[in-house]
Amino acid sequence: MAKSTKPAAAVKPAAKPAAKAATKAAPAVAEKSEKIAKTQIIDMLADKTTLNKKQAGEAVASMLDVVVEALKGGKSVGLPGLGTFSVAKTAARQGVRPGTSEKITIPAGKKVRFKVASTLKTSL
Repeated sequence: MAKSTKPAAAVKPAAKPAAKAATKAAPAVAEKSEKIAKTQIIDMLADKTTLNKKQAGEAVASMLDVVVEALKGGKSVGLPGLGTFSVAKTAARQGVRPGTSEKITIPAGKKVRFKVASTLKTSL
């Protein structure tokens, strides 16, 4: 009898902390917003138009390629009702390497910025 009660006792405490961890993690997951994948965008586009999924996929891929190429060329891209993507130059600056506290120079570069359209901002 002692053998059968020991494994059950060993399993029970292990299960309780896992259950507690799951309940603690659940609220954190609920706080995050849901992400829509490219395939979901393709499905939604196919549903809203007369395009089939293959054509919708080609349309989405082509649009993204156009946006990326424009940004690589230094142009800004405005999407009415959504916002504007633009390329901004960053200046060289001093930084600190984590762990060693060594001062380093971060070189100048470029980054993509996004400004939300006022119509979208007010509707949120």
